[in-house]
Amino acid sequence: MSLAATFGSNLRHHRKAKHLTQDQLAEMVELSSEMISKIERGIAAPSFATVEKLSEMLEVPEVAFFGVGLVMTSDNARTRQLSKIQTQLSRMNEDQLARASKLLSALVD
Repeated sequence: MSLAATFGSNLRHHRKAKHLTQDQLAEMVELSSEMISKIERGIAAPSFATVEKLSEMLEVPEVAFFGVGLVMTSDNARTRQLSKIQTQLSRMNEDQLARASKLLSALVD
């Protein structure tokens, strides 16, 4: 997964965790909702100033958007699968995420 895609996925996750729409976040950081959408999809990259605004508005450290702390391995298939799962989880609402967590616990316990 590219850095832009990782950033976008993490941005989406943190935005949804705060129960914000793209329009609401865009207004808070003085961007268009179209730009927020492009960043979340990994097709546009924010400026450093925008990263700082996003961090402040979402109340997360800047590094939270860059995938710091994610498990990365040299096994490319494993890395791709983990990235795919992370992206899927970041798109879930709270109820879906709770169900996914229960399913995952049932699989590994």
